[in-house]
Amino acid sequence: MTATLDPAVIGRQLPSTELTIDAGRLKFFAKAIGETNPIYFDETAAQAAGHATLPVPPTFLFAIELENPDPFAWAADLGIDLRFVLHGEQRFTYHSVAHAGDVVTAAPRVTDVYSKKGGALQFIVKETTVTRADGSAVADLTSVIVVRNPGGASA
Repeated sequence: MTATLDPAVIGRQLPSTELTIDAGRLKFFAKAIGETNPIYFDETAAQAAGHATLPVPPTFLFAIELENPDPFAWAADLGIDLRFVLHGEQRFTYHSVAHAGDVVTAAPRVTDVYSKKGGALQFIVKETTVTRADGSAVADLTSVIVVRNPGGASA
């Protein structure tokens, strides 16, 4: 791992991921997160609530980038040792509801890097835009990844 993340990575576009949202996967995800609202796993309930089909449950979009064959290759390219990575924060700004059958693209980029505790903790801020195949906005995702730097000071 590099001693410090180079601020020159700010603005770096990371590999995009395209995903066709599958109804079965939405149902599985809803069950996994303990969702009890039937619009997320029952087509009839979703349609009765005004949706054409199952809507995407909150936080599902976070998983799109995990579809890449090596979803953390970008971190390795920055010299980050994944053994020292922690998930720090996740935020979602929704623009429209995505549904089963939608084809969406997640386009991430690094928007900030900074350190705390004398370099013992380094932070990478990654912003991802999620759009449909027609270009319409679905959501903006922000994640903060914390990298413990064993060689950094501990203020």
